[in-house]
Amino acid sequence: MNVLLLVAKAPVPGLAKTRLCPPADPTQAARVAAASLLDTLAAVRSTASTIPVLAHTGRFADAEYGAELTAAVAGWHLVAQRGGTFADRLANAHADTAAAFPGRPVLQIGMDTPQIRPALLTTALERLAEHEAVFGPALDGGWWALGLRDPSYASALREVPMSTDDTGRRTLAALRGHGMDPAVLPVLRDVDDWSSALAVAADLPGTRFAEAVASVRGQLVSGRPR
Repeated sequence: MNVLLLVAKAPVPGLAKTRLCPPADPTQAARVAAASLLDTLAAVRSTASTIPVLAHTGRFADAEYGAELTAAVAGWHLVAQRGGTFADRLANAHADTAAAFPGRPVLQIGMDTPQIRPALLTTALERLAEHEAVFGPALDGGWWALGLRDPSYASALREVPMSTDDTGRRTLAALRGHGMDPAVLPVLRDVDDWSSALAVAADLPGTRFAEAVASVRGQLVSGRPR
């Protein structure tokens, strides 16, 4: 059985999805982040034959939709993120997950791609069964997925500056420098700013994420209290 590792931040106003501001305010941005996380949690939970792990930072008690998020992760293995940089937190999340579930492949994703569905995750896991690693590039130059048959190789992430427009390229180079040749997954668009939130929501009718973005958009257009 494979491990699905979701790395996420509690959607607390002022701390989550701050690049949506403006035009959104901090509470609106956190609600969009919460919707993205809830859709992603549902996709992971619906992916067959996997062990769900959440590496988290922040308190759901302080987050938008905190009670719903707490209920959504019931039964998950929870890991507190640790490390001084995002790269360290990612590498440590893989290491802590491997310690809890030794010998199992780990596919790691984030909360910025609410368009992920069980079919895509299943395809990524099937490719991971055939390759020592899989890598999902993002349209903005980053990446949305990293799967490793041996999670110890996630230590390569410590060498990579995160959240830049060439993080994806440098991550691939670091993995290849450690002797891996990852299979490449489809390119997805991360939700980083308001324009990307609108673009992703347009492709996801009926989802929590699309509803959250539509609600904020309506408030911005009408000027209603937020």
